[in-house]
Amino acid sequence: MNLLGISAFYHDSAACLLTDGKIVSAAQEERFTRKKHDASFPSNAIAYCLESGGISGCDLDLVAFYDKPFLKFERILETYLSYSPFGIRSFLKAIPLWIKKKLWIKDLIKSEIDYPGTILFPQHHESHAASAFFPSPFQQAAFVTMDGVGEWATTSFGFGENNRIELMADIRFPHSLGLLYSAFTYYAGFKVNSGEYKLMGLAPYGQPAYKDLIYRHLIDVKDDGSFKLNMDYFDYGVGLTMTSSAFHRLFDGPPRKPESRLTQKEMDIAASIQKVTEEIVLKIARHVKKETGMKHLCLAGGVALNCVANGKLLREELFDDIWIQPAAGDAGGAVGAALLSWYQYLGNERKTDGRTDFVNGAYLGPEFSDASIEHFLSNNGYPFLKMEDAALFEKVADLIADEKVIGWFRGRMEFGPRALGARSIIGDARSPVMQEKMNRKIKFRESFRPFAPSVMKEYVSDYFDIDRESPYMLLVAKVKEDKRVKVTDLQKGPFGLERLNVVRSVLPAITHVDYSARIQSVDEKTNPAYHQLISTFHERHGCPVIVNTSFNVRGEPIVCSPEDAYLCFMRTDMDYLVMGNYLLDKTRQKPLGSDVNWRSTFELD
Repeated sequence: MNLLGISAFYHDSAACLLTDGKIVSAAQEERFTRKKHDASFPSNAIAYCLESGGISGCDLDLVAFYDKPFLKFERILETYLSYSPFGIRSFLKAIPLWIKKKLWIKDLIKSEIDYPGTILFPQHHESHAASAFFPSPFQQAAFVTMDGVGEWATTSFGFGENNRIELMADIRFPHSLGLLYSAFTYYAGFKVNSGEYKLMGLAPYGQPAYKDLIYRHLIDVKDDGSFKLNMDYFDYGVGLTMTSSAFHRLFDGPPRKPESRLTQKEMDIAASIQKVTEEIVLKIARHVKKETGMKHLCLAGGVALNCVANGKLLREELFDDIWIQPAAGDAGGAVGAALLSWYQYLGNERKTDGRTDFVNGAYLGPEFSDASIEHFLSNNGYPFLKMEDAALFEKVADLIADEKVIGWFRGRMEFGPRALGARSIIGDARSPVMQEKMNRKIKFRESFRPFAPSVMKEYVSDYFDIDRESPYMLLVAKVKEDKRVKVTDLQKGPFGLERLNVVRSVLPAITHVDYSARIQSVDEKTNPAYHQLISTFHERHGCPVIVNTSFNVRGEPIVCSPEDAYLCFMRTDMDYLVMGNYLLDKTRQKPLGSDVNWRSTFELD
């Protein structure tokens, strides 16, 4: 039995195929169109999912869309009416798209994929909750979903048991923790819906100097974690920006201009809203524990990508364990909608072992065979060396130790915002220059942004203050005390981004200024090649940790195909590229011509 889940039209559109309840494939539309956070109908992602299952649209038994468009439209209309006559510009911009396309999802799906059957429309936060609980390793668990907004809900909680979920309570628009965080993202000069990671990464450089001001004027938080925003300070209800003039007066100035110099003010702003977010998340979790009595917790929604808050929640030990959907944002809604249909709508049995989740390490996207990679390279005349696994891993391990930066393209593409060793750029975590080198010459992004470590699962607790796996790079923990380098009081001084240059551990490339790291533990079962590479690096150079960042440049999605990988490789200062069993040396490649156009010359396996 084949079920298709779809999310679209807000951001990060995606598709997911289930066959007999198993996740066969899932992918985001942005990876195919090369438009970051592409919100359009995921025609390419759907085509990939159907192809991966060897079926066409008419072979599907059920399709589920991740929210209720008419309910969302109702919220938009009611919001505009309540603010009228303000917001007319925003209204005129938004409504035509709804009238032309967003309201007619059923017709669009049937025409796009030639599907004549039933289409289900769960609520947005039901899809998030389903994406958190059903793929988790727990037979019973509480869940919390937190994002910007769905139809009306912005935060919800409940519990899952066996093959059913039940929502118990929610907080509704315009009161939203996700939109509050995005408002500060906008005020700090970063792009909403993608710059939140930057704000989180900037926070350790500052002090929470504005925390009390936020609590006094912007948000009223109760002991149970419920909250209400003071909308006088925000413009996102019907405006074209996130913050109002009252917000700007409160923080003594307009939003920072994008790309302008970061000051201590932005660092303190970031630290303050990060602290507030963490405190609210902890209050909600305590309340959910009290109300549900569950031993386990599952998280989804965009706020669940705040790995610093997740790490603090884990260390509170309110729950025995937590599981976070790797594609916690709207992309994961496609998975949730499909699983909700399989379990709750169709009533299928669900059994877990308490240890293993059902997302296959998040490796759910396209894979390219060595034959197809060699065809691409040979047809274009790109010099390469084909190597067997053992020799390739040894060579790459030595290149890493020589401070070379390597594009690593192997296996099925990851689903979700994190590169997990299938579409990654890798380097030596021990190098004191690697972070700046990767940021400036490879990623073309702000130098303050930290990189993540990929560590063999067997060694995660030897290097980091964490007692469990973190396979999806969604938990932050401190580097172990015995791996840190002592920093003098003088070096601890308040000199902003210059703190980046202070070596703080034996792994300086992945150690943030507060000694934290966003950890990916690598399991031999889910990604044997990547695990073997790190194991080889450990055997030859004495370290089971490497740097891992996503295989893309700033402003572009993670690469999907060999064409994407080669183009990214050639447009940056990466030294080597590994695709499957093929090694490419930058020094042997010809400069890119101005007429490069590969998109029509390559087919998926």
